[in-house]
Amino acid sequence: MGVVRYIRGSGRARVVLRALSASVALTIAVLVARHFARSGWPLAGADPRLVVATAFLFLAAYAFKAFGWQRLIAPAERPGSLGLAAASGAACVAGAALPGRVDDAVRIAFLRRVPGCRAGVGTLCFSLLMLGLIDTIALTPFASAAAASGDLPLALRIGLAVVAFAGFGAAAVVLVLPRVSGSRLLTRFRLGRWLAPRATSAREARRAVVLIALSWLVRAAGLCLLLSAVGIGLSLPLALVFLSATAASGALPIAPAGAATQAGAGAAVLAASGISTTEAIAFAVAAQALAIAVGAVVVLLAAAWFGSRRLGLLRAFPA
Repeated sequence: MGVVRYIRGSGRARVVLRALSASVALTIAVLVARHFARSGWPLAGADPRLVVATAFLFLAAYAFKAFGWQRLIAPAERPGSLGLAAASGAACVAGAALPGRVDDAVRIAFLRRVPGCRAGVGTLCFSLLMLGLIDTIALTPFASAAAASGDLPLALRIGLAVVAFAGFGAAAVVLVLPRVSGSRLLTRFRLGRWLAPRATSAREARRAVVLIALSWLVRAAGLCLLLSAVGIGLSLPLALVFLSATAASGALPIAPAGAATQAGAGAAVLAASGISTTEAIAFAVAAQALAIAVGAVVVLLAAAWFGSRRLGLLRAFPA
């Protein structure tokens, strides 16, 4: 905590930290560029029309995810959907270099800088906790369908069944939390009084589940098209297996770079499903790279929108 306070209070320390962050990002970009220069870009031989269609579906998935996340925040503190989508995009981009679960800190830091955001850090942290639970619930039917379809190894079926079963536990927590937070026993404490108005109601939770399930569905459709684009073939079961594995790996509390972890998990399950290792790795890298690129586009669109609004406000009220 002392180090954090020193950095926040020292202009020189902030400049040094920003310079180090920029250096790390530049180094990673150079290494990634060298890797692709040697081994080739995974989407080099892909069908461009299907790749573009996949990108638009990924973009729609960001929108549905933002609408779902928005339902988990109290109306008085609820940020706009564009800011929430951009925060998810920024977290996806940062996941290319930062360890797993740091993406949540990126989301919070980004939203705190969005104009008009009234939600505090505590509210955003709680909403991300709820978002993780809703994500797990919404993923349950997809993991169940993946486990029941295709000729998958037993170990992979068991793993998908565990992911599906976790959704029932998450649903129980989401249903019980509003009742517990509103109980007289808990409202005696400061935490209970803070939690009571922020706990997601059953109605809002249902809306969030539907919206985030649509996000997963659209993303699965995009993965299905991408499988066809790279020459593996149009396969919904493989898309669901890949989707479930990458989503489950994203929930790991400690992991290397989030994007690398998800790509590795996705490549592993594709290889276990009978896809050649080379094709599995190429597809996993391509899918993750495309998701990061779309996330960057969302951030740029949000920055342009907020910047134009700010310039318009400044012009309306000249100095």
